[in-house]
Amino acid sequence: MNITITYEEASFQQDAYEKIITRVCSEAALVYGLGPKAEISILLCHNEYIHALNKQYRHIDRPTDVLSFALNEGEDDGYDGPDTALLGDIIISLEKVAEQAAEYGHSFERELAYLTIHGMLHILGYDHMEPEDKAEMRGEEEFILRRLGYVREGETL
Repeated sequence: MNITITYEEASFQQDAYEKIITRVCSEAALVYGLGPKAEISILLCHNEYIHALNKQYRHIDRPTDVLSFALNEGEDDGYDGPDTALLGDIIISLEKVAEQAAEYGHSFERELAYLTIHGMLHILGYDHMEPEDKAEMRGEEEFILRRLGYVREGETL
């Protein structure tokens, strides 16, 4: 899987962020059978930037933590298999990562990993609009995070 990580500001660039994102995306590629041609683009940004996107594309006038734009969005089948090349884009607010890590009482790293897999699952066709869909998606998120050791504070593997 090819993973492209870009930054709204060059000062955001950190090897630690890239390592977490790469681990999560690579694990998702393994678990969900994404082929070597699969490509995902991830942008790390400020709240202001993601706020503008959230307003433009979702008509919600506030910042959010993560946005996913699947290339095949709107298609019934979601991910088309290992020969699919361009999967889509994920945008993550680093400010929201920090805010939510503090709010939920876990590390910045765990929250970044969580938002990465959350975005990836949306790209792959998962959603959380209905309670049963939300439960399924949450199970998939926790499955990947546990495989990588990104557990909540006080949780054990």
